[in-house]
Amino acid sequence: MEEDDQQQIEVLALRIAKEEYDLIGLQEVNQLVASPLAHVDSYFQPTTKQQAIHKDNFLFCLTERLKELGCYYYWSWTYNHIGYDIYHEGVGLLSKTPIEPTSLLISATSDPIDYHTRRALIGETVINNQRLIVVSGHFSWWQTNGKSFAYEWGTLEKALLERDDALIIMGDFNNDARKKSEGYDLVLESSLGLQDAFTLAENKHGENTVEESIDGWDKNTAKLRIDYVFTSKKFGIKKYCIVFNGENEHTISDHYGIEVAMD
Repeated sequence: MEEDDQQQIEVLALRIAKEEYDLIGLQEVNQLVASPLAHVDSYFQPTTKQQAIHKDNFLFCLTERLKELGCYYYWSWTYNHIGYDIYHEGVGLLSKTPIEPTSLLISATSDPIDYHTRRALIGETVINNQRLIVVSGHFSWWQTNGKSFAYEWGTLEKALLERDDALIIMGDFNNDARKKSEGYDLVLESSLGLQDAFTLAENKHGENTVEESIDGWDKNTAKLRIDYVFTSKKFGIKKYCIVFNGENEHTISDHYGIEVAMD
């Protein structure tokens, strides 16, 4: 959806190949509704009732470029809703180890025409003999109608409470950390026992992920932290670093990236 998505893919792929992250979560991962189907290999890990992958799917194009760089990732993608009338918009996960993915409807609606339709991508994987549940999500804004962020988080929380593995939940939460008694507080007060990687990091390089007016935050003039990595408290957080912000790599999105090192 960017003006130069090939440059976006190139910058992102080079960073991934250099750092060799264990896990990556991406949001607003799009493909054109009308584009041709892609041929995927065994590194693609489908969900049940998987939406077909198209040749211009951003994550498909990214993983193909990574292969050219000698960097291989297992990956999954789930479809949320129609974006701007022409895109299948979704969320994705990449992992150095195989993923068992689940697409979980977390919104009150499942109509793909309605942009409120949201799914979280939940992946089970094993890294360094540690079984993990990793989640990539793109949540709605905080509203008082009971059908937006609080509803979505409650649905995800209920599903994750049934599992006994360590958790890593990352993505665009559309809730500012400085706003009291809303989404950020709801996450940290949940029964999942989560911690904010930024708060606990021994070393911090940057903080905010949005610094201007963007789609969905049209009147914003403040610096915001609305993208997060939340983890189970068993993890020690070594580093939190903002990337793709024009200083630490080129800016490739209206949200900056987050890089977290943990043990």
